[in-house]
Amino acid sequence: MNVKPMEDRIIVKPLEAEQKTSGGIIIPDAAKEKPQKGEVVVVGPGKFSDKGVRIEMSLAKGDTVLYGKYSGTEVKIDGEDYLIMRENDVLAKL
Repeated sequence: MNVKPMEDRIIVKPLEAEQKTSGGIIIPDAAKEKPQKGEVVVVGPGKFSDKGVRIEMSLAKGDTVLYGKYSGTEVKIDGEDYLIMRENDVLAKL
């Protein structure tokens, strides 16, 4: 992938939503919610503080993260769906 995010942005590959509930009920495609879990594919270099010092990113390529349902911007790169979001849009690292 030749796309490099700017500052504190990351590119996330959303993981597939669950096909079944914990009780074994199969969820049809029309009823599935947007996934809120994904894998970090590319990490930006980090943003600069007010003093001009670069703040390092706490996420790295390959991390699995949880993010808000409507976080990030959906983009299609090389025919695949990705999300570009700021590091602070990530709720948790798994």
